[in-house]
Amino acid sequence: MEMPKPQPQHARLKDLAGTWTAEETLFPSPWDPQGGKASGRFQSRMDLDGFFAIADYAQERGGHPSYRGHGVFGWDVEQKCYTLHWFDSMGTPVSEPMKGTWEGNRLVFQHRSPLCHSRITYEFEKADRYRFTMESSQDGEQWARMMEASYARK
Repeated sequence: MEMPKPQPQHARLKDLAGTWTAEETLFPSPWDPQGGKASGRFQSRMDLDGFFAIADYAQERGGHPSYRGHGVFGWDVEQKCYTLHWFDSMGTPVSEPMKGTWEGNRLVFQHRSPLCHSRITYEFEKADRYRFTMESSQDGEQWARMMEASYARK
């Protein structure tokens, strides 16, 4: 039996690779009633023979760590969609991955949990810059922005 090889869809995940930083805007939400500014650092690399992008994220507010996360981005050959398994310092359980698609220069993931619907978007404006947005919705129709930032590759 021949070992599987990464598909062109796996190669698209290379767009995430690198060290990225941004000043973030957090909007008031049930998880952060005040909102405010934060600094974000997203580090990602291709790994496991090119099948996955492995990412570590750190956020600081007021010079102190406020949130950390670890993500595993992949391509599900059978379901024909991108996947994102996310683990974070809030202890969010991972029941199933977020599912996503490339829409032009945008990688968009959506997920429904018992609490709400969530959507995150990586919009690649240039090779060294992407715009990140995180949104939530109670009904999956009307979305509220939770966070936005313009990340630059270092």
